[in-house]
Amino acid sequence: MKIALPSRENRIDDHFGHCEYFTVFTVDTATKKITDSQVVPSPAGCGCKSNIASILAEMDVKLMLAGNMGEGAVRVLNNSGIDVVRGCSGDIKAVANSWLEGSLVDSGDCCHEHECHD
Repeated sequence: MKIALPSRENRIDDHFGHCEYFTVFTVDTATKKITDSQVVPSPAGCGCKSNIASILAEMDVKLMLAGNMGEGAVRVLNNSGIDVVRGCSGDIKAVANSWLEGSLVDSGDCCHEHECHD
């Protein structure tokens, strides 16, 4: 299974739409181990208006572990077959391992303000 994390300096970037890059981990859910990782450059512009959902879906990503995200971005990712867990923070490997251990749940928190920066 592949999971994506909006990243900046190997930490969860609090805002999905403006992250530096996405880390994609391949995980073995049976052994609860990360087996591979790759970096996907973040497209220019806001996340919910970019093509990142389709790029990640083409890579067979099934889950996004994120900090904060607007409902529009959640909808775009869900429509591409990617589930979302919001409210994550900290080191990306620690967050991925917490999910593998079953200790992460979606916070339900979303951005209520939407700012796109050029």
